[in-house]
Amino acid sequence: MKFLEKSLIAGLMTICAAMAQAQSFETSARAAYVYDQSTGTVLLAKDAEIPLPPASMSKLMTIYMAFEAIADGRLSVDDLLPVSAHAASFGGSSMFLDTTDRVRVEDLLRGVIVLSGNDASVVLAEALSPDGTEAGFARMMTERARQLGMSNSVFVNASGWPAAGHRMSIEDLGILSRRLITDFPTFYPLFAETEFAFDNRVPSNSQNRNPILRMGIGADGLKTGHTQEAGYGLAGSAVQGDRRVIFVITGLDSARERAEESERIVNWAFRQFAERDIAIAGTQIATADVWMGAQQSVGLTVAEDLRLLVPILHEGAVDARVVFDGPLQAPVTAGQAVGELIVTLDGLPEKRVPLFAEADVPLGGFSARMRTAALVLWSKYGFAPGTEPDGA
Repeated sequence: MKFLEKSLIAGLMTICAAMAQAQSFETSARAAYVYDQSTGTVLLAKDAEIPLPPASMSKLMTIYMAFEAIADGRLSVDDLLPVSAHAASFGGSSMFLDTTDRVRVEDLLRGVIVLSGNDASVVLAEALSPDGTEAGFARMMTERARQLGMSNSVFVNASGWPAAGHRMSIEDLGILSRRLITDFPTFYPLFAETEFAFDNRVPSNSQNRNPILRMGIGADGLKTGHTQEAGYGLAGSAVQGDRRVIFVITGLDSARERAEESERIVNWAFRQFAERDIAIAGTQIATADVWMGAQQSVGLTVAEDLRLLVPILHEGAVDARVVFDGPLQAPVTAGQAVGELIVTLDGLPEKRVPLFAEADVPLGGFSARMRTAALVLWSKYGFAPGTEPDGA
């Protein structure tokens, strides 16, 4: 068996012919990650795998674990949680809690999401920690992050308060943002709330710090972050039409620059790329030879409609090909995964889509085996059974 490549049918190449390279996006962010959720396309990755101080953006992990605890019954939105002296001691962004408070979980969630409350983050952490401490919860955060595929994240606390070794990559924050949106659609609308005046304690502290929520660009989340070490950062998401774009930036010099760069990224992602139909489910993309089968070949198809995000300009090379380990060995079953369609567009990562056998190909009888033997002899010696090479 050999690794083979097959040319695609003309129709697929015609559809792809208009695709081209989008102009590259230059960002002033220290690190950046832009992801189109509808097609699973990474549009931009700048130092995205480097672990960096995430500041308050790491509160997204605390929120994720609180959502999980509510979903599996360990926590209820109506539970009243006590505020420890440790939680009440935090300055910076705050709900202004004190040790006499017992706070509803739902209020704490808003306190973290809308107000970026350090105190609220610690209250949730201590409630969910196996030993009742923020440090114990941070260890849980790191372990859960690994399970979610976030390999460049280590948590020391629940709030993103500056601490040695507390790090997340921008890509990991992108993964976490996607999971919050897809795993908890009931809770995710909390991220779009622009105001939360908890107990009217500090009315001037009631505004959501996320600047993109008020820009009219379809933004509906997620979280800002800022420390002196990290600079200004934002994990954001916006929806326009049927598309959702998720992005993370960090290392900006000011809140204004963070807001302006976020808007630039959203506009670029939506205006410089468009979705295109590439193949319809069941369409024959190519054929593969079958070894010892009742038929000599089988069609290869995609199981679902294939739409790709493509640059809007008409000037770049496109590479679309089918690869499989072949010839395929009979019997082949309809729906069996047998190869991949690989589409490459300049400036974007390649897209790999599984290909499946279009029909059953049972093991052939005597004539099929003889035909296969003839093909082997022909390919190896240049003659078929019953013939002799010239000069024999």
